[in-house]
Formats: sequence, structure tokens, C-alpha cells
Amino acid sequence: MRCQGGLPRVAGHAQGSLLDVIGSRSSWTRPGLDSQEAVLALIERQISDGHLGPGARLPTERELALLAGVARSAVRRALGAMEAQGRLVRQVGRGTYLAPANGRDSLASPDDFETSPIEIMMVRALFEPQLMPLAVMAATNADFAEMERCLEGGATADDYLEWEAWDKALHGSLVAATHNRFLIRIGDLIASARTQPGWGGLKLRNFSEARRESYREDHQEIVRALRERDPGLAQLAMQRHLQRVRTHLLGADHHLHFPGLAQLPDRRGG
Repeated sequence: MRCQGGLPRVAGHAQGSLLDVIGSRSSWTRPGLDSQEAVLALIERQISDGHLGPGARLPTERELALLAGVARSAVRRALGAMEAQGRLVRQVGRGTYLAPANGRDSLASPDDFETSPIEIMMVRALFEPQLMPLAVMAATNADFAEMERCLEGGATADDYLEWEAWDKALHGSLVAATHNRFLIRIGDLIASARTQPGWGGLKLRNFSEARRESYREDHQEIVRALRERDPGLAQLAMQRHLQRVRTHLLGADHHLHFPGLAQLPDRRGG
């Protein structure tokens, strides 16, 4: 029987771990799988066998790495790929969960409406900078650990899809650091809108290693300002970052449409 929101109970254990459920990796491994595929195969097997259902908490990265016989970096790539597909939800301080069925945990599903990259960018410009003072006040050590995990994942991402997953996860960790449940749900809706083809296709067409590096530096500046508990600097760093994203995706002239993004001096250039 499936345990609500997690792994099934196993005889002799108060809460079964994945090791309890499947035993050794020889019971599921198929020859010829690479490290990332091995992790995905493990998770898919648990889903198909009914051990993991919508909303269920996944095992830790360490446990998945142990079971798959791979490095934790391979686990992070696999989870990043699933998150990019909208199949996983990360919750700071709680863990990683399979996405709920039919978007029940969201304000709305992005499939319920159509929006454009300009509309997404406008909402982000109005929303994300205003969160920074709240995150400065409320962020915990666990929040900062999650931000650093996302920064590390983005720095080691092998391709655009993996980078985009970590980028979205990092911005999600910033919203989560406010510890305001209503704001977090709004942030989830914005993140879901970023999975729509219009946004993803535009960002992919404008992606380059140089731009990824500039975004990575922006992210580091934002997190550094939050760690220093400087609300003004954190807000300015977020505004600069979104201005850069807007310029890369939509062109510099679009600043006229974004009241939250006045032309700000950029110490590093575009």
C-alpha cells in the first residue's frame, strides 16, 4: 500500500526507505545505462511500481547515488532534468517531491492560460525585486544552503536544459526564503509559466556561454547581498539581473514597458 505523501511502510520499519523497498540495485539496473539514465530508471521504476505517487517525497541525493551506484553530480543532473520538465518540486528544508497530479498544489496550471514572454518578464520585474527585503529578514541557514546548492548546480550544468532547471530552482529558493506561503504560491505560478514554449524557446535561442556566465555572476551578487542582510543591495542586484535578462531576450528598448526596471548602471556591462 502506498504511504500518503511518501514511501510505503515496510515491515520492521516505521517509515520505509528506498533501500527497504527495492533492496540492491541489481533488482532494477539494466545494462548499458549511463549514470544519469540509471537514476532516472530508478525513479521511473518506483513510480511504475506504485511506490512513489504524485506529491511523494523522493529519497535524498545521497541515497539515490548509493542505490544507482553513481556520483551525486549524476543524481543532480537527473533531478534537474525532471525539474525542467515540471515533474519535481523542491521545497527548502523539506526535500524534493514529485509534482502533484493535475496541478492541485498550484494557484493555476500554466496550461490553463496563454501568456507571452513580455508578460512574464513584466510580472517578474514587478514581483521579484520586492521580495528581496522580505528574504533579507526571513532567510535561514537552510535557505542559504539551498541557494548555494542551486548556484553550484548552475555552475556545473552541462547544457541549456540543466542550466535552466537550476536557474529556475535558484529563483524559487529566493521566493521560498521569504517564508510567506502566499508569495511562494505566486512564485510557483511564475515558475510554471516559464515552462511554456514561448519563454523557453526564446531563452534557448538567445542562450550563450557568455550570457550564462553573466547570469551566474548576477545570481552570486544577489545571494551575497542577502547573506549580508542588505535589503537595498539585494533589491538592486535583482533589478540589475532582470534588466540583463530583459535586454538579452527582448532588446534594450523594452525598458519603457517595465516600471520596475528603470535603466540601472551595470558595473559589468551586458
